[in-house]
Amino acid sequence: MAVTIRQVAKRLRLSITTVSRALDGYNDVAAKTRERVIRTARDMGYVPSRAARQLRRQRADTIGYVIPGHAPSFTDPFSIEFIAGLGDAVTSHNLDLLISTAPPDSDAEHHIYTRWAHSRQVDGIILSRLRLKDWRVKFLAQNNFPFVAHGHTQLRLDFPYIEMDSRTGFVQLVKHLAAQGHRRIAYIGAPAKFTLQTERCEGYRKGLTEAGIAIDETLIVEGDLTRSGGYQTAQQLLALPARPTALIGVNDLTAIGAMRAARELGLIVGRDFAIAGYDGTEDSEHTDPPLTTLKQPIYDTAQRLVAMLLQCIAGEPITESHIILQPELIVRESTAFKLSA
Repeated sequence: MAVTIRQVAKRLRLSITTVSRALDGYNDVAAKTRERVIRTARDMGYVPSRAARQLRRQRADTIGYVIPGHAPSFTDPFSIEFIAGLGDAVTSHNLDLLISTAPPDSDAEHHIYTRWAHSRQVDGIILSRLRLKDWRVKFLAQNNFPFVAHGHTQLRLDFPYIEMDSRTGFVQLVKHLAAQGHRRIAYIGAPAKFTLQTERCEGYRKGLTEAGIAIDETLIVEGDLTRSGGYQTAQQLLALPARPTALIGVNDLTAIGAMRAARELGLIVGRDFAIAGYDGTEDSEHTDPPLTTLKQPIYDTAQRLVAMLLQCIAGEPITESHIILQPELIVRESTAFKLSA
């Protein structure tokens, strides 16, 4: 028979209320008493009723995350690593992670966020793939619903976020390719509504300018952040009369798709053509050849976002609410050769 909280209280000669509040982490219970309660409950094999705990605390004990894409986004290496970080972090706090998926700015996306916020199905939400005028940020802020974000927007709203300095990273990446002798460097980006597109494309343009390379608008095309999108747009670029000698994908998936397009034309990536990406996912290490990329700490960032969100939910001040991280340039075989003059 399952051990009850009444039995734990009896063993400790404490009130049920004291034991309950100690187990729920309330700070009105002395630290030594709380430690003794937790230790005794564990030794007795007591497992608290999750439903009763949620009712007492008026919490769902759940964090929400909506993957901003179609169902196949579950196989996106970035999403896999990001979700792993979120999942491990919430588990360490004895919470649950509720995941859904919806195309950005779709009716389905609006429905999920509205339902979660109004029903309090989750205690807080983590956002990713931010948009320049992100309706989610405005909606959650107006409803005073706890959230944190991986990225920022152009809205005049203050909220906690962790951002990668991808602009500086792309400057470094372009300089690396220019140092290898490349003058025709193409860029496959993302839809203009995404903040990451603005930042990465501006970094690409600045890198070209600093390297003394004229910007050729025909070498800048829009992709959709997928392998197939990278493949299709790379085909367009490689069909140009004066095709590029190097290509940068807005993310690793785009670059991996571009690799396929290059191979189909008989180009040997790393010898005839240079390709680089962004994210530093595990997949980038195992392409043929391994992909040069700008690595961001995806797993660690997800964990830090959970910690920030839990502070928001608890109403605690966040010491550092706007965190800017630097991506790391990882040079691999896909860009290792030097172009002959």
